[in-house]
Amino acid sequence: MEDIIYKIVTTVNSYLSDYVLIILLVLCGLYFTFKTGFVQLRGFKAAFKKAFGSFSLNGEKRKEGLSTFQALATAVATQVGTGNIVGACGAILLGGPGAIFWMWIIAFFGMATIYAEAVLAQKTRQVNEDGTITGGPVYYIKKAFPNKFGKFLAGFFAVACIIALGFIGSMTLSNSISEACAQAFNVSPWIVSLIIVILTALVIFGGINRIASTAEKIVPFMSLLYIIGGIIIIVAKYDVIPYALELIVKSAFNPTAMIGGGIGIAIKNAISQGAKRGLFSNEAGMGSTPHIHAMAKVDRPHEEGLVAMVGVFIDTIVIITFTALVVITTLYAKGGALANGIANGIPEGITKANMAQLAFGEVFGSNAGNIFVAICLIFFAFSSILGWNLYGKENTRYLFGQKAVKIYLVISLGFIFLGGIFKNDLVWELSDFFNQLMVLPNVIALIALGNEVAKEAKEGLAEDKKKNKK
Repeated sequence: MEDIIYKIVTTVNSYLSDYVLIILLVLCGLYFTFKTGFVQLRGFKAAFKKAFGSFSLNGEKRKEGLSTFQALATAVATQVGTGNIVGACGAILLGGPGAIFWMWIIAFFGMATIYAEAVLAQKTRQVNEDGTITGGPVYYIKKAFPNKFGKFLAGFFAVACIIALGFIGSMTLSNSISEACAQAFNVSPWIVSLIIVILTALVIFGGINRIASTAEKIVPFMSLLYIIGGIIIIVAKYDVIPYALELIVKSAFNPTAMIGGGIGIAIKNAISQGAKRGLFSNEAGMGSTPHIHAMAKVDRPHEEGLVAMVGVFIDTIVIITFTALVVITTLYAKGGALANGIANGIPEGITKANMAQLAFGEVFGSNAGNIFVAICLIFFAFSSILGWNLYGKENTRYLFGQKAVKIYLVISLGFIFLGGIFKNDLVWELSDFFNQLMVLPNVIALIALGNEVAKEAKEGLAEDKKKNKK
């Protein structure tokens, strides 16, 4: 039965990711890039200043909203996850190193898309009776279409989000942790899953303040740890860096040498893998991070839009690039296990789940490489579980009310446990399927409200310019 489901889901995903997803993401990114006057370039400096202006590892807990850094940390907690390691490796393996180039392109335009998501989330957020803040795509979808169609789209998004992030998405994360720990520490997957469930429960039942507080401590540490590890590999393989960068660019337009097949099919696979894994990683256009950006306390929506862009930059341009350089300089360089690509098939013993461990093991040694990647995956995936669980909870509250939240939390913990047991490929394909379903109603609403985003960007950038002159 599992094999039958896998074949059905992969077939549907091939159409969604190869055609629908790419078209929607690229067009949406292009639309908001021009609509906002290239906000990702003009607002880049101000974005970092705003994002880290309230940097703290022990932010204040408050009902009226999160600090910009807490919102960013929680958003990055979900963006920087297994997609940055396992997902990026899968994109390189199946789409060739050129898939990374297309991830960069998707991320550049995605910065404009996520700006729009955060701005609209701020504009449509709701204040609850107890003073807490809630928000997300369901609210701006209903604003874009204040009729039965809007109500249907909002409901469709909410259901897809609960399944994609709260349930199936969490399975991919616990699955990755379990596989990494089994490889590095020889620990049974069910034991790892049980530990993850317990730790998750301790945080999520404490509400948004505990999740944000945990995220703002974990995210800086885990990002720095992974970057330091990547720098060590890059320094050790410094002479191969020019080749790695050249391979990424060349393979983006002529990947046949790496993955085989005709030039048209090969390029399609490279772009498809880049778009699909780029979405899973930085989540721009998916409608996930607006839930947390809605809760940030800012003077105007433009500010949180800028902060949201920083999350995409950190996720893809920084973290995924480190993954790519580590993998390519070790496995794809001369003498590496994948130096000849996969035109004649994937070499035995190499999967997207263990590529990073093999790559780091080239310099750190096999055992140390396994342990390092396993530790990074634990932090990356656990922080993502916390954020994704929150997004699922917000949509559960929207659909069924506050009383259903505890039921949702218990069910989500069950899915986290099952994630360590299910087959890796099926879990990832199911996650891709529901992630892509989230994109459809979200992008439709974003484009429908494009004029509001453009107005906010114009006014916000003008205000930023005046501040810089003072």
